[in-house]
Amino acid sequence: MSKQYGIRVKMPEGDPLSMSHLLGDQWESFRWYPTPQERDRMFEQMRQTPRNYRLGDNPSVVLEKVDR
Repeated sequence: MSKQYGIRVKMPEGDPLSMSHLLGDQWESFRWYPTPQERDRMFEQMRQTPRNYRLGDNPSVVLEKVDR
């Protein structure tokens, strides 16, 4: 079974990491899953603040569900 259901990860507009000498404003990453249920489960996990973040820190990413 091919992986058809994905999550696009990108930075919000104006994020400091989007500066050209760092990641650049076109940076994005994809994670692919074989079922929409698995993708949705991982999407919810990715929306949670990671345990190793300090109190008050939030992930600086934009998540979007995508299909091939």
